[in-house]
Amino acid sequence: MSENHPRPYNDVTEVVGATPLIRLNRVARDVPGTIYAKCEFMNPGGSLKDRIGLAVVEAAEQEGALKAGGVIVEATSGNTGMALAMVAALRGYRCIFTMPDKMSQEKVKLLRAFGAEVVIVPTAVPPDHPEHYTVKAATIARETPGAVLANQFYNPANPQAHYETTGPEIWAQTDGKVTHFLAGSGTGGTITGVGRYLKEQNPDVQIVGVDPEGSVLKAFFDTGEMTRGEPYKVEGIGNDKIPGALDLSVTDRWVTVTDAEAFAMTRRITREEGLFAGGSAGLQVHAALEIGKEAGESAVIVTLLPDWGEHYLTKVYDDDWMRENEFMKRAHPSVHDLVAGKDRDLPGLITVQPTTPVRVALATLTSHNVSQLPVLLEGDCVGSLTDGELMSSVIEDPELLDRPVESIMDTPFPVVDSHTDAEATAPLLTRKNSAVLVRDEGEISGILTRYDLIRNLTGSIG
Repeated sequence: MSENHPRPYNDVTEVVGATPLIRLNRVARDVPGTIYAKCEFMNPGGSLKDRIGLAVVEAAEQEGALKAGGVIVEATSGNTGMALAMVAALRGYRCIFTMPDKMSQEKVKLLRAFGAEVVIVPTAVPPDHPEHYTVKAATIARETPGAVLANQFYNPANPQAHYETTGPEIWAQTDGKVTHFLAGSGTGGTITGVGRYLKEQNPDVQIVGVDPEGSVLKAFFDTGEMTRGEPYKVEGIGNDKIPGALDLSVTDRWVTVTDAEAFAMTRRITREEGLFAGGSAGLQVHAALEIGKEAGESAVIVTLLPDWGEHYLTKVYDDDWMRENEFMKRAHPSVHDLVAGKDRDLPGLITVQPTTPVRVALATLTSHNVSQLPVLLEGDCVGSLTDGELMSSVIEDPELLDRPVESIMDTPFPVVDSHTDAEATAPLLTRKNSAVLVRDEGEISGILTRYDLIRNLTGSIG
């Protein structure tokens, strides 16, 4: 018989919480004191937010706002939506969630797997914009019959759930020896609820908020003034406003961690500790190690691994994504690097249209001293011209000079994304194909020729 699960459960909500506290060893080898991580990704829905899903739904039911066949609407970075969808599946509610477009596709697909409707809105809009995910959710809830807004950012059931469960678990698991608790704040519910409980047990416990660089929370805590937030990549943490569920008076200090630091640590705790968690886990662990260096050998520091790493396989755990966003160095230069490293005196991307006369195309080749010309139509490459082939054709038939280039152009040049490793273009640069075009943010913006690649391989550029 399992000591952890001595009896069967009536439904999945009964196994939410009671997550393990695991000591960090290898990543914390140079840090005095003890660093623990509470593995919230071991909740059945894969995240810390499972704790508030049931609490929020039950509060709405008790208030009479949510009735049989009703609709749960929420603005979510994915995890709260997952928790609500799990409860809704048990109780027969419909769910509609709004999500910023920076969130991983894994999260969107998970929500839809539970039958939820997902509305994607822009990330880079101010908090009062109609398309901001919180404003959009409120609008949908207002306009949908039988709907309630879960409202995790302002719902008192959010911090109360952590006050009643997460806080007591941490206190018991450390035998009351915890000296520091670190957490980020998306809604503020976790750090508020846990912080209140731990402060009641021991007012000397330090409650440290961890903020991604670009969020406004640390600056507001330090100065009392509201600043303008900037975009950042880590998900589900930080904010561009002060959420109502966050009680800043519970916190003792705030620290800031960059995306690069967060993602590097996320990958380390997976590879060195065997703990497969998301980007916000790396952010909080990085901060915990920094606090540990200050706090000394007697410190018992607890932080959170909020969600499961599988949600981020196409982001923090994807080498190409990490390189594209400049969080990892490349083993080889990218196509962008080679194009950017060209002699500044050389022309950039020069193109002609299908209707351009051959005479003009020849003049363009000669005047710019280039050997090839892409033929573009509405931003797409539809053909190509090379000086040798074009000149030979005109010598054989001078009447071609006044015809459009579409009558004589060759096949289009291949197009590669700017973050592609330059070496990967070598098979595309054949005897019959002298160049590849480079697409950056959806637009063809550069050209890489055989000559450019040879110069790189011989050390002339790059």
